[in-house]
Amino acid sequence: MSMTVESAAEVMRESMRETVRRHSGWYLVQGALMVLAGVLALIFPAISSVAVVFYLGWLLIISGMLQGISLIDVHHVPNFWIQLLSVVLFVVVGILFLRNPEAGLLSLTLLLIVFFMVEGFSKVIFALTIRPFPNWGWVLLSGIVGILLSFFLLARTPVTALWLLGVLLGIQLISEGAALGNLAWRARQT
Repeated sequence: MSMTVESAAEVMRESMRETVRRHSGWYLVQGALMVLAGVLALIFPAISSVAVVFYLGWLLIISGMLQGISLIDVHHVPNFWIQLLSVVLFVVVGILFLRNPEAGLLSLTLLLIVFFMVEGFSKVIFALTIRPFPNWGWVLLSGIVGILLSFFLLARTPVTALWLLGVLLGIQLISEGAALGNLAWRARQT
């Protein structure tokens, strides 16, 4: 059984490698565009942050509408009213983000600050739990950095809201674009 799974996995891996090789030019272009977009997001973080809020607003509205369409003619299913409430919340929050992007920026920034703090504390606890394990100190350090980052950002709110999402978007686009470009370049070399 495990031999069949292993051979199927190898066939799938080889198929993916061949696809990347065949389309490596497109992946290089996509990677370069992502890096360029990431650099622009870092140069203009406020504009990028507002763009993220608008994107999220439209995403919530469209998701809510699609969920609402799926509820047509199923009012007899259990939890229909809870699902309908979810549809309304999606659409209302999306509209609020579009109507007042500054409030959306502040809300999302505060959520990120809470995320960094919770993630930092969980890393510290995890590091102390695995303490005799080699390199546990790096996990502890990453947790402490997350906690310190959350306090730093919180102390600078609401100014932080203007640039944080744009900077994070820029970093993400650059790292993904560079990884994709590197993958495509290496695929061309083989």
